[in-house]
Amino acid sequence: MPKLAVFPKAFMQALCKDGTMKVAEWIELAVKLDIDGLEWYAGFIEMQDESNWKKFRDHVESYGKSIPMMCCSPDFTHPDKSFRDNEIKKQKRWIDMTYALGGSYCRVLSGQRRPELSINEGVKLAAECIYECLPYAQEKNITLIIENHYKDDFWEYPEFAQKMDVFCQLVDAVHHNNFGVNYDPSNTYLAGEDPLELLMRVSNRVVTMHASDRYLIEGTIEDLKKEEGGALGYAKRLKHGEIGKGLNDYDAIFTELKRVGFNGWISIEDGVDGMEQLERSVTFLRKKMMQYWSA
Repeated sequence: MPKLAVFPKAFMQALCKDGTMKVAEWIELAVKLDIDGLEWYAGFIEMQDESNWKKFRDHVESYGKSIPMMCCSPDFTHPDKSFRDNEIKKQKRWIDMTYALGGSYCRVLSGQRRPELSINEGVKLAAECIYECLPYAQEKNITLIIENHYKDDFWEYPEFAQKMDVFCQLVDAVHHNNFGVNYDPSNTYLAGEDPLELLMRVSNRVVTMHASDRYLIEGTIEDLKKEEGGALGYAKRLKHGEIGKGLNDYDAIFTELKRVGFNGWISIEDGVDGMEQLERSVTFLRKKMMQYWSA
């Protein structure tokens, strides 16, 4: 049976920018839910102080929960090698962070889709940087997970490997026991593509999943597909919503994940409208997980 985690999607500004919420407050809210763990974010303000790392782990584990996954955003497609080397250094610190928190999975990304970068060159740079990090991750027994991502909040350009073909090319370029895919069905819509098509192409590499849902504010899926890179769609057409109420077909997703023997963590990156919404999403996913994995 996969395990269920939650991510503080509704509180990122408070935890990472203005400090109006403390990490301990988020922990106290999250542990009341029917979950197994809390997905972490490297950019929480209080994570800058390394003495907090053990304190947060102890706090979460005191409730019988764990911190399985670390969300962070390396930028490996910069043309300057010294910049990439510094991103590798940051990624290794995030691996240290994951290890200190007792986690097993640390996100990697490709980097920004810089206009001057060819697809082959971008894949080559990202793959090389990921391979540079893998021996360090292996030492700590951490699996690096690459997500089909849209865009980090602090980036100028969208994700280099946002489009399915590029993402699959990068996944195919990296083979290691400590590397896998973090599948996010909603992000595929942001690329104007079909999340089930992507899943069928990478399902045997999926080790973790982000669960969320999106619904259309205006227009149709076809309208979304016409928009370049999904960039306009992210702002105008799609909105986060309660899981099970939006565009994602969780029956189809879980059927395929069960078929390939998936047994990893599913982390909810939703609840943007508050804890009651997040609780309903937890309930929906628990029921679906029991339906597909308890048999």
